[in-house]
Amino acid sequence: MSAPVSDVTPSAPPAAAGQQAALVGSESHWALMRRHFQRHRLAVASLYFLAVLYALAVFAEFFAPYTREWRNLPHAYCPPQLPRFSFTHGLHVLGMKRLIDPVTLRKIYLEDPATVVPLGFFVRGEPYRLWGFLLWDRHFIGVKNPAPAADGVPPTFLFLGADKYGQDTFSRLIYGARISLSVGLVAIIITFGLGVTIGGISGYMGGGIDNVIQRLIEIINSFPQLPFWLALGAVLPPDWSPLTTYFAITIVLSLIGWTGLARVVRGKILSLREEDYAMAARLLGASHTRILFRHLLPGFTSHIIVVLTMSVPSMILGETSLSFLGLGLRPPIVSWGVMLQDCMSIQTMANYPWLLMPGVLIVLTVLCFNFLGDGLRDAADPYATL
Repeated sequence: MSAPVSDVTPSAPPAAAGQQAALVGSESHWALMRRHFQRHRLAVASLYFLAVLYALAVFAEFFAPYTREWRNLPHAYCPPQLPRFSFTHGLHVLGMKRLIDPVTLRKIYLEDPATVVPLGFFVRGEPYRLWGFLLWDRHFIGVKNPAPAADGVPPTFLFLGADKYGQDTFSRLIYGARISLSVGLVAIIITFGLGVTIGGISGYMGGGIDNVIQRLIEIINSFPQLPFWLALGAVLPPDWSPLTTYFAITIVLSLIGWTGLARVVRGKILSLREEDYAMAARLLGASHTRILFRHLLPGFTSHIIVVLTMSVPSMILGETSLSFLGLGLRPPIVSWGVMLQDCMSIQTMANYPWLLMPGVLIVLTVLCFNFLGDGLRDAADPYATL
């Protein structure tokens, strides 16, 4: 009687499994993190999307078709002009003909097929100072060789429409990205310093110092977040300069956001301070500062990066909430929260939905940071899935 033949095929030969284990063992921790992060498709796509947003923010003057101060009142509340391509005219948009409703007196815009506005890349336009220093007049995209129309109004390219002052929504979105995205990064830098320092001292020293710091964190966390933001934002004097208000909002967001990182750092330090290498450094006479910042904190740098990445959305939402309610950044500063002040009326949102584009970008940015944080969190412990 012959023995039954098993149809179960091993998943991988022992030699191949050994080679994979040897390959993993030869890679550094950061190389393993990078390899695991690349498997998270949403996180990688989010990273590219955020990189594009930050590139637009850094070179806002170049990528925006118009400057921050540009406006065209005859085109107030003009709907979006979507680019088209034809072999006759190339890349272009159709001009807009403005009509007035005799009953409601509402402005109505209709496309005028007889008016073709040619578009081009790297065209000359409104002069600007890149980063406040380099005087230039080249824009990434804009109207090519603009000439005044018959009514005296120059042709315009309003990719995402215009607001009530005739300002280009697309250009203002790019300028607003510089403020809204940088507030999150600057606040995270301050949060990193406070959270790592206070949390490290709490976990390393222990005892009474740890109890005092933890009770302080609990008191701060007990306040409702949005009312606390509003209370701190209301304290800011309305006559402050835009730059002073910008840094004040950043500090306000940082004073609230450091507690979560401090808790993470404290927990890690409590588990690492009794390790052999920390004890050896202490016996060799290393100072407490060197042991904490040179030996203990680098051991979980990846976890700190994950926590900081997932904290950026809360900073962006905080700035947006304060600016939307008029307690944060104010005009002439352009941020996504300031732009959303035009959407406080239901009638405005129903008639001019393109004014909600800052909200769409805020949602996409927050989702991308969350996906990026998920990917980094999975990659921070690459040995868990081996």
